[in-house]
Amino acid sequence: MLLPALASPSPKIALRFPERELTYEQLAREARAVAGGLVGRRRVAVWARPTPETCVVVVGALLAGVPVVPLNPKVGERELAHILADSEPDLVVDDVLPSGPVVDLPEPDGEAPALIVYTSGTTGPPKGVVLPRRALATNLDALAAAWAWTEDDVVVHGLPLFHVHGLGVGVLGPLRRGGTVHHLGSFGVAEAAEALRGGGTMMFGVPTMYHRIAAEPEHAAAFGRARLLVSGSAALPATVHERISQLTGQRVVERYGMTETLMNTSVRADGDRRPGAVGLPLDGVELRVVGGSGDEPGEIEVRGPNLFLEYLNRPDATRDAFRDGWFRTGDLAVVEPDGYVRIVGRRATDLIKSGGYKIGAGEVENALLEHPAVAEVAVTGEPDDDLGERVVAWVVADGEPPAPEALGDHVARLLSPHKRPRVVRYVDALPRNDMGKVLKRELR
Repeated sequence: MLLPALASPSPKIALRFPERELTYEQLAREARAVAGGLVGRRRVAVWARPTPETCVVVVGALLAGVPVVPLNPKVGERELAHILADSEPDLVVDDVLPSGPVVDLPEPDGEAPALIVYTSGTTGPPKGVVLPRRALATNLDALAAAWAWTEDDVVVHGLPLFHVHGLGVGVLGPLRRGGTVHHLGSFGVAEAAEALRGGGTMMFGVPTMYHRIAAEPEHAAAFGRARLLVSGSAALPATVHERISQLTGQRVVERYGMTETLMNTSVRADGDRRPGAVGLPLDGVELRVVGGSGDEPGEIEVRGPNLFLEYLNRPDATRDAFRDGWFRTGDLAVVEPDGYVRIVGRRATDLIKSGGYKIGAGEVENALLEHPAVAEVAVTGEPDDDLGERVVAWVVADGEPPAPEALGDHVARLLSPHKRPRVVRYVDALPRNDMGKVLKRELR
């Protein structure tokens, strides 16, 4: 069973949001009503706002065995149109929750799709990653073993609920354990500190959040109270890692995962929390580094019950993502003598990780080329103390160069706000090789 705590629900708090709390009894009652209203549906899309209602709908759909497509509430019009056309949901849930008679529902098979999460590649529109119930259950249990995660833990976070970090690990993880989710609505250092002082035992975040914690040392003592501080979605800079350790007495636990694989590795709760290392493979996950040896990096490939089923409607992309049953992550790493994995880069240089999000450079380039004042463009990422990487657009203007803010607004409207260029640099021409390919390394 994916969520056993709902079978015999207790009066314990399951979900805590700024506006509302739900006990397991309340969550079970509301989610079962939602499940009754979803029975027979093939697929449901949910506007994944950071609210208890989003969690109720997702849990209800899981009870009904109906796959959920989480929608970014800030998604741009073109990206939304693509996701809806590609996933073809029977229903899009916004303000009004589906409801129906409460009936006994069988637990779906482990291979049944649970979530379809859209993720950006280096080019083209996002692909729908179909995650089965088996992947969620086994991966959350492997994380529980690594982090000594129990029903007594209260997980504090302010992560978005439209990707696997916030929704999969940050909501379904505590609910599978029978613990409590304390969602902040949106992340703030003071609010997170207050939640940890109020009984929170673990905090999940991305490097941007830890950078902001390090900048507000007056709250450090509260973060030192946590049993575990966990960072993911991008590499935590060593300087931030050390600063958090100095301020709080806590060393951050890093882990490594992807939408297609959920979590692959993590530093254990009782392990060596060294900067730059993402720990050991989780229970059940096989990991190998291909094409490297010793200090030479190679590409990470993984296999195990944590893997996705397919890219929706993309058998070609699904086939290309695997090599002899191993999923090719595109991430480059070295394995240290004690087995710790250290990520050193990406095979795809056009993938930008900013604020915990994956952003495909090609997708942003295509959007910018639709602006009438853009003749040519190349998009790169460059280091940013707050975001990890920021999106930079190198633009050859067609006539008078527009204000950088206008190009940012243009991208935010078509795609999503987090994909907009933070920096626009105007150039007379883009550097190209003899074949006409843009030499992005020269731009950097």
